Amino acid sequence: MVSKQIEQQVIEQLTGYRDIVGRLRVLETYSVGNGITVSRLNEDDHLQELHQKLRGLPSYMYLTPYEQKLETAANAYLVSHPTGTKAQLQAVRNCNPLDEEDAKNLRVLQNKIRKVIKARTGVVDGYEAILEQLAEYQDLQAEKTRIDSVLQVMEQQESHLADLLRLRYIEGCGISKATKKMNISRSTLYRWVPEALGKYAKLIGLN
Repeated sequence: MVSKQIEQQVIEQLTGYRDIVGRLRVLETYSVGNGITVSRLNEDDHLQELHQKLRGLPSYMYLTPYEQKLETAANAYLVSHPTGTKAQLQAVRNCNPLDEEDAKNLRVLQNKIRKVIKARTGVVDGYEAILEQLAEYQDLQAEKTRIDSVLQVMEQQESHLADLLRLRYIEGCGISKATKKMNISRSTLYRWVPEALGKYAKLIGLN
């Protein structure tokens, strides 16, 4: 059993699912230039999977001497190596170089990130707005995937509880409609609700 506060957090998360899906659909239609949409730009960002694989190799095998110099500057100042174009640009911007040479190298890195946006979209001006839309799309997609994953696990373990959460909070069915669809009594539904909310909270890490 979880607290009423946690139960409310779960309910708010599930009832917001439809808003997430709706906003994703809207963002998917946004054009960022050259007929490319935000969702397509997000797919292109999967090129970073290749970059991650390359990290397993010595950098001299795939970087030029100059690129190795930039890599050294980045590694000296970045405490983490974020994925996602916006996060990378922000991380580089937050660096405080100790000398002019490092400052120059970090400016080059910023320009390289901007060129990625330009190459994909053909747009230079307003790239900040594009990054904002892309970041929002990625955040919403991650939240949707999170909810879907928890419900899928519940479906495998206790499908009746997953069905209950979908009907009541995602589809927005009233008590009468939910009991009819699940072929259960109201007393059973009332007994299952806290159990379902508690299970979801545990799986998603709220309790």
